[in-house]
Amino acid sequence: MNVLATTVFVVIFVFVTLLGFFAGRWRRGDLTQLHEWGLGGRRFGTFVTWFLLGGDLYTAYTFIAVPALIYGGGAIGFFAVPYTILIYPILYVVFPRLWAIARQRGHITAADYVQDRFGNRWLGLAVSLTGLIATMPYIALQLVGMAVVIGALGFQASGLVGDIPLIIAFIILAAFTYTSGLRAPAMIAVVKDTLIYLTVFAAVIAVPLALGGFAPVFSAVPAAKLLLAAPPAGSLGSYSAYATLALGSAVALFLYPHSLTAILSSSSAAVIRRNAAILPAYSFLLGLLALLGFMALAMGVGGMARFSAGFARFGTNYAVPALFLAVFPAWFVGVAFAAVAIGALVPAAIMSIAAANIFTRNIWRAFLRPACTDAEEAEVAKLASLGVKVGALFFIIFLPQQYAIQLQLLGGVWIIQTAPAVMLGLFCPWLNGWALLLGWAAGIGWGTAMAAALSFKSAVYPLQLLGLTMPGYAALYALALNLVVSAVLSLLFNIARHSGPRRLAAKPG
Repeated sequence: MNVLATTVFVVIFVFVTLLGFFAGRWRRGDLTQLHEWGLGGRRFGTFVTWFLLGGDLYTAYTFIAVPALIYGGGAIGFFAVPYTILIYPILYVVFPRLWAIARQRGHITAADYVQDRFGNRWLGLAVSLTGLIATMPYIALQLVGMAVVIGALGFQASGLVGDIPLIIAFIILAAFTYTSGLRAPAMIAVVKDTLIYLTVFAAVIAVPLALGGFAPVFSAVPAAKLLLAAPPAGSLGSYSAYATLALGSAVALFLYPHSLTAILSSSSAAVIRRNAAILPAYSFLLGLLALLGFMALAMGVGGMARFSAGFARFGTNYAVPALFLAVFPAWFVGVAFAAVAIGALVPAAIMSIAAANIFTRNIWRAFLRPACTDAEEAEVAKLASLGVKVGALFFIIFLPQQYAIQLQLLGGVWIIQTAPAVMLGLFCPWLNGWALLLGWAAGIGWGTAMAAALSFKSAVYPLQLLGLTMPGYAALYALALNLVVSAVLSLLFNIARHSGPRRLAAKPG
């Protein structure tokens, strides 16, 4: 065990834990009300929302997985950078309007809005179940990121003893989430993002200095990984894969329940617009973070004997921890690894709260106990958030990691199918609820079939169209089918609805 790094790690973690419990007294509200517990009373201003959204979107798994993808796959991994730039115009145009409606109508979740907008409880149920299923493996992936850094500190990596640090971390998470609600991750996000910025800026200075500059970094990267591979004849190859991954991921991101929860907790639509302008600072950070993958290649961490066990267990996900262990003193390794661990706690807390909001509002109250009081609703949400965390912990302890990753790939394919109801519903009053439900089912079905054809190992499907092979993000292809079905059936249902009464009126004459 790296004693000094572990000591620093534990000290920071304890500080964050105390902060999480203190958060319940920050901007006091009646936590027996769901909008206070699950949305922070909708009172977060520009500064807090910036940290909360950043902490929500840039997770521990992002910190580990993006450089790992570039370390293993090269330039294709940089799709994450333009994708996080594309999301902010969507945030600016769509979500202030959704926030205003949600505030006026008392909506807590996307399914609340959809059911109210289209008057179709089954469409609302479809949106809520999609959000729940897509969120569970996402929480588990935060544990994957935390497990990587705990293993890198030297803790036993297998058996019950190896799982104890994760269990302790999630007991702490469950406790302060239950008592403080969304206020806890909002306050902790400030610490988490400060540490992340500090760590990444230190890395992009220290690693090139250790290697002799950026020129040696890029010269050490194999040419095949520096650029996207040229597509073969009759195929768009990596070009269409890169473009569709970026666009599809951008459309999907703010549909996840945890993203929408952070948005709806804002104090005004103007706060959301301001954040759409300043959140690209995180995209700059992500670009620097992505470079760590190339730096790990240049450092040759994969060939260092002392890191062989870590790569054997975690694969390329071990690239960034190995890079930090190779370059930085032990005390700073503790700071960096604490940043990653806290980067798991913040989004995991928001995800569990978002899932609890959905279960309570759109399943418990909508179908199981319509007469429940507001206080009972909030209490059920708190208990549901505990259940969600236990489920995520089950994923990581009892199931192989690839199951969580495969389910998260499916989660992206599924959650994007709620876009027509949630996003287009704001601007297209002619859409029909039943048509949207059938479009959702078509998109879910085809998206799942494409993922199954890829053995759930990839989200890039080689679509054949007019003799041309277009490898692309399966979620985006499935969304295209969803949109066609929703639009065509909406027109047909509207025609049938408007023409039916006229025919009946004309008959008696």
